[in-house]
Parts: sequence; structure tokens; C-alpha cells
Amino acid sequence: MPNSKVLAKKQSEVEVYKEKFEKAKLVILADYRGINVSDVTKIRSDLRKSNTEYKVAKNTILKFAAKGANLEELTNLLEGPTAIAFSYDDYVEPAKVIYDYAKGSEFYKIKGGVMDGKVISVEEIERLAKLPSKEMLLTQLATVLLANIRNLAVVLDQVRSSKEENA
Repeated sequence: MPNSKVLAKKQSEVEVYKEKFEKAKLVILADYRGINVSDVTKIRSDLRKSNTEYKVAKNTILKFAAKGANLEELTNLLEGPTAIAFSYDDYVEPAKVIYDYAKGSEFYKIKGGVMDGKVISVEEIERLAKLPSKEMLLTQLATVLLANIRNLAVVLDQVRSSKEENA
């Protein structure tokens, strides 16, 4: 039986991860077996740009935290080495970073995740990763809006020209 200090430390870790599960918009679990320190550093750096935490955690701690956050289905994914990413602001960018790395690595595998309190599959994370970024979507929206304004300006100019010719 662990002593009270060790037990208290583990209980506080469980509570911290439970709060992270509840607070995060997107959580991604990955099997990080076979990757080196420089790759982990690069992944962390890329994820930090989108306000995403990346940690390696013990499965038993994560299982208790998942149960505490009413994510029991997640416990099935907690086998083998587990890296976990918690995103608090963005859905797409963290998924892209992890998906791109997993796609280029024979060892690194996405296990699944949680989005807005619902457990999601690897396929759903991959679909999320393939979406355009927020900036790209805003650019596309601006292009469409500007095209409509430009078309309106052309029509108004033609009406003006037509009236001048008839006058």
C-alpha cells in the first residue's frame, strides 16, 4: 500500500487531469512509442502555438481522471504508452499537428480523443485535421463577400452607363 504522501500526490494528479478533460475543447490521445526527444520537442513546440498542452501521462492516472470527468469510454484507449494533448482554444490546428506527425511516422499512432466532452474516434480526428484552418476559412469568406460587392459595383456601373447613353 502506498504511503499517504504518494497517494495524495496521485490523487492531486487525477484531479488536475480531470479538470483538464472538462476544460479542454479537444483532447487527443496518441501512442508515442518509438519517437525520439527531438520529435517530441517539435510536436510540443508546434502545439504550443495553438495553446495546446502536450504531456506524457500514466494510464492509471488518466483512467481515474476520465472516469471522474464522465468519459468512461476513453478508458478503453488507455493501453500502452500514452501522450495526451489538451487544446483549450482550437479544434483544427492541434489535430493537424498530431495527424501530420502520425502520418509521417510508422510508430506514432493516434488512439482517439474527446471533443466538447464527447469521445471521438481516430477517423473523426483525421477528418478534423483535414479541415481548413480558421484563417483559411476567414479568407475564403472574405473572398466570397468581396466578390459579391465587386459584382454589385459592376452592375451599378452598367446601370449608370446605360442611363448616360439614353440621356
